[in-house]
Amino acid sequence: MKKITPVIISILFLFALSSFEFHKFYVSIYQVEHNVLKKRIQITSRIFIDDLNKVLTKHAGQKTQIGEKTQTQKDIDFFKNYMSEKIKVNINGKDRILLYKSSEIVGDQLVCYFIIPDILKLKTFTIENTALFEINAQQQNIVNISIKNKKQSFVLVSTNPKGMLKF
Repeated sequence: MKKITPVIISILFLFALSSFEFHKFYVSIYQVEHNVLKKRIQITSRIFIDDLNKVLTKHAGQKTQIGEKTQTQKDIDFFKNYMSEKIKVNINGKDRILLYKSSEIVGDQLVCYFIIPDILKLKTFTIENTALFEINAQQQNIVNISIKNKKQSFVLVSTNPKGMLKF
């Protein structure tokens, strides 16, 4: 009986583990800050490289390798165009253009740096972010905003892709 008990426990343990499905998180993070000295909005994004290539390949109609050693200028151009289509920013009632500055690979994520120049004062700030929604309905784009000593976070999802702050 003593030998049977560990076997039964092991079988039950394996059965319990097999009943759980491993799930990948579908999250991208965006940090938004107002640099008063440089008179601009700075946005830093962190996006998983595999998800990014999946959506860019679908969007571009050809395989992309953004964030990989084999990435090309064409891949970067696809990425910049995609992000400018998917992230819309409105400041003080005016639509503003997101400018790509640079990116770097950190682990399995692509960290990207964007700016919106010529921002002196802020009365309202609205962001709409639909990046990666077309490849996964569970995608969440978390936006952390730090403007005028006011910190706010939004979890943007496909059913609610927009967040707004008033100052």
